[in-house]
Amino acid sequence: MNCVFVIVLKIKRKLTMKKYICLALFMLPFSLLAQTMLQGKISLKDATDTFAEAGVSIYWEDTNIGTTTDASGHFKLLYKPELKKLVISYVGFKTKILTITDPIKFVTTTLLEDTNQLDAVEVTAAKRKPTERLQLSTVGMVNINSGELLKAACCNLSDSFETSSNTEVAVADAVTGTKQIKMLGLASPYLSLTQENVPSIRGASQVYGMTFIPGSWVDNIQIIKGAGSVINGYESIAGQINTELVKPILDTPIYLNVYGSDDGRFELNNHLNTKVSEHWHTGLYIHGNVRNMQMDNNGDGFMDVPTGSQINLMNRWQYANPNTGWMSNLSLHYLYDDRKAGQLSTIAAPSLWQSANKIHQLNASAKLGYIWEDMPYQSLGFQADYKQYDQDSHFGLNQYDISQKTIYVNALFKSIISNTNHTFTTGINSITDVIEERLGTASLSGDYNRTDFSAGAFFEYSLSAGDSFGLTAGARADYHNHMGAFITPRFHVRYMPWKKGTLRLALGRGERLASIFSENQKLFSTARAIRLMGTEANKTYGLSPEIAWNYGLSFTQYLPLGGRDLELVGDLYYTNFTNQVVVDWDNPREVAFYNLTGKSFSTNFQLEANYEILKRTHLKVAYKWFDVQTDYTSGRRTQPLQPKERWLVNLSYETAPREGRQWKFDTTFNAIGSQRLPDTAANPLAYQMEDTAAAYTTTQAQITRVFSPMIEVYLGAENLFNYYQKRAIIAPDQPFGTYFDASMAYAPVQGRMIYAGLRFKLK
Repeated sequence: MNCVFVIVLKIKRKLTMKKYICLALFMLPFSLLAQTMLQGKISLKDATDTFAEAGVSIYWEDTNIGTTTDASGHFKLLYKPELKKLVISYVGFKTKILTITDPIKFVTTTLLEDTNQLDAVEVTAAKRKPTERLQLSTVGMVNINSGELLKAACCNLSDSFETSSNTEVAVADAVTGTKQIKMLGLASPYLSLTQENVPSIRGASQVYGMTFIPGSWVDNIQIIKGAGSVINGYESIAGQINTELVKPILDTPIYLNVYGSDDGRFELNNHLNTKVSEHWHTGLYIHGNVRNMQMDNNGDGFMDVPTGSQINLMNRWQYANPNTGWMSNLSLHYLYDDRKAGQLSTIAAPSLWQSANKIHQLNASAKLGYIWEDMPYQSLGFQADYKQYDQDSHFGLNQYDISQKTIYVNALFKSIISNTNHTFTTGINSITDVIEERLGTASLSGDYNRTDFSAGAFFEYSLSAGDSFGLTAGARADYHNHMGAFITPRFHVRYMPWKKGTLRLALGRGERLASIFSENQKLFSTARAIRLMGTEANKTYGLSPEIAWNYGLSFTQYLPLGGRDLELVGDLYYTNFTNQVVVDWDNPREVAFYNLTGKSFSTNFQLEANYEILKRTHLKVAYKWFDVQTDYTSGRRTQPLQPKERWLVNLSYETAPREGRQWKFDTTFNAIGSQRLPDTAANPLAYQMEDTAAAYTTTQAQITRVFSPMIEVYLGAENLFNYYQKRAIIAPDQPFGTYFDASMAYAPVQGRMIYAGLRFKLK
């Protein structure tokens, strides 16, 4: 760094004031590099297990230089040679003071629970925030843990976002009962959906995949808006959602959840975990659900939600040996799902319009990792995953079958450059999809089989210069047998201009192949013709791959108010497609697929406030504004079934724990703005719908009674005030006719749903 100042001194007489300022701004990141950072990981240990928490305080003794851990227990702190005593503290645990002599060494230590605390039970209950923004994360990650997930019925992963302000939950259609997750105004195919950082829900499983992960299996969810890391692939455009499942080594030995609702759904979840040997743990996870009741709230003769059943089994093995640095995770997952939907069986008709969907899924995965004992910042990892997905389905007279076999392999290496201020991750991965797809419709029939193969290498560099500055820059180079060779860059900057204020900038590129039929299965619940208008030879469906750039700006500020911090968050994201597969619903007689000619973009602004208004009473308010437009063949239009605005208000309260007993109350209010409906003007008047759907609101609430650390009972309601779309299907009385269309759902089809359940944990 000294040589830089020598150069500046030599040329200073020739510089104007404007050039001085430019040079100073240019030199700022390099001057930050001169600072040495101490890094480490802090764990907490109570009577049952060892775990990591966000918010552990770390500071230099007799100074105001400090920081806190993120959700994984990691921290970074400015180091100065004159500072030796590092104080580590967390409410309810014994404080530790460490003597630091080597700033390069990675610090690891564990705080023990302070059993002498008078209010230890209450402290334990307040360990984790349900939703946490990881302030030291350059990419702006939000972590949702079980405290947030348990606020709703959360039967499966698709139900896990009802109280989240970072995603939007939308109705997929009026037949299948599935929910669609959106982010930044873009549907789930534009999200990277991973399970423990392995690509999981994609291609054939895009519509139903989220219903195959039971809520009780989820430990936490990490959400990244916009361009994420290059490590997980090139397909992410609008964001990344990574699901971490419960681990046998940390889960309770026995867990039981029994659930039932007034719409006829009954569910059983059972976890059985045991320690096999000194270093091996295993867990058996069992899920089953059934619904036999046929419901028709709006009186159109069609079931509001499907009937059927699901069997879901997973066995996990976990190996950890701190003496050797090796660790491993093995899992085997099998699922069978059988659903029926359509007209009520009580309807008298020559033939009923019915839908049947049978899915078998088998998944086997293995992870192997090694951490150097004398260099805990350096690690080597290997992942292998195999998934087979088979779906046989029909929608009235339309037949759709798809089978997908996927093999994913990933190898990565993580270390430092010179010191722990500079870290990098590099590696290679490949993914192979063998897809067999068969359509049988009046307008289009035949086989659409293909094999997709891609392989690539990635490198991601991270710079940390204290709490005030962080940078992550990565790129990957891939070759795909249908998309050719391409580069995917991603860039993130975190800067703290003042105390408790964090600014983040992000940009990145994403590219993907659209699996147009599996991602748009609601088209089979219509009488629409399918038009493939792609003209690209040797391309999938004759369509070019989708390519988009995402730009993000986010600012978080914590303001002291009434002895507590008010968290304010503002986000602005812009996604620009340089190519897109346009799905055009604006001719009521057809669905057309063609490549973009012109512009397609999504702009999303969000403002959120989080505050503990009273002790143990938390309020979250979020407002979102969307502008999603595409150039169709008929001209530029806003995307159909996309609200212009959304509001979310969540209020939660917990009583003080007394001898292990506690009450918990939670309610969430959603206001969904008006949204454009696909054009139906070409239909006869009786089969037309409005141009715009009116705004509406929904409310959900839940009460939980904790009787002891082992037993709790919950009672809740979704869509509490019974709002539902009165006319969700066009021509329901003529399901085999020309104008039948069940794709126009913009609001809940199911009315109020009351549920109750019991959770039992044996520690």
